[in-house]
Amino acid sequence: MPETRILMFDSGVGGISVFKDIKARLPWVSVTYAFDNQAYPYGELAQDELVDRVEQYVQHFIETQSISLVVIACNTASTVVLPRLREKFSIPIVGVVPAIKPASQRANLGVGLIATPATVTREYTHDLIKDFAKDKDVKMVGTTELVDMAEQKLRGVDVDLAVLDQVLQPLKGNIDVAVLGCTHFPLLRNEICQVLGNDVTLVDSGDAISRRVEFLLNESSITHSNGDLSYDVFCSAEPYSRSALQSSFTELGFSLIKIQPL
Repeated sequence: MPETRILMFDSGVGGISVFKDIKARLPWVSVTYAFDNQAYPYGELAQDELVDRVEQYVQHFIETQSISLVVIACNTASTVVLPRLREKFSIPIVGVVPAIKPASQRANLGVGLIATPATVTREYTHDLIKDFAKDKDVKMVGTTELVDMAEQKLRGVDVDLAVLDQVLQPLKGNIDVAVLGCTHFPLLRNEICQVLGNDVTLVDSGDAISRRVEFLLNESSITHSNGDLSYDVFCSAEPYSRSALQSSFTELGFSLIKIQPL
């Protein structure tokens, strides 16, 4: 039986947090991880440009590899590209949304949403809050600094806890559950815990995404493959600090980083 391969796509390395959950739940699935570092960060792109880039990149890998399912492992992209992708491609497309619902169910004092500025301002995010957390006090922090911190951490750079503390200051003492509303942020879980304290529960979407991927593969009758397992990684431009980044990917079992421009 041929391998079962999924495509994970992000603007950067944040989707690695989701990869870890998928690998833990579905160790028999091969993964192609592709990140569009040429256009990073996606939160600063015009919406039309973002949608076009994601569509082109995803289409390339669907056409050149035996992809069974796609995970858009980026909150910013997921809020705008999913309808286009699902209309164009017949295979399942899984997106990432902030875990507002489970956070609200666990919160007593209040919910903090830590996300990118683009995710914080999206109507989709505010609709999630209205639908699932209307009876809770939700405080939002929109930040690109934490995205950069996570990218740098995977390249071996220490996280500046003083800067992190300053960014998260609006949440301190006001919440008991924090939503990590960007796939980069679980990579900073330990540091965020140090800043917010152990009384604050951190919630992300990784486990829910892995369960959704498992369900859709089963629904499509895609069963365990007996082929050789592989984890491949591509980016759209020469990555900054390639050797340090490669070390992080190698530790997770990935191949050498390859460049696949748009």
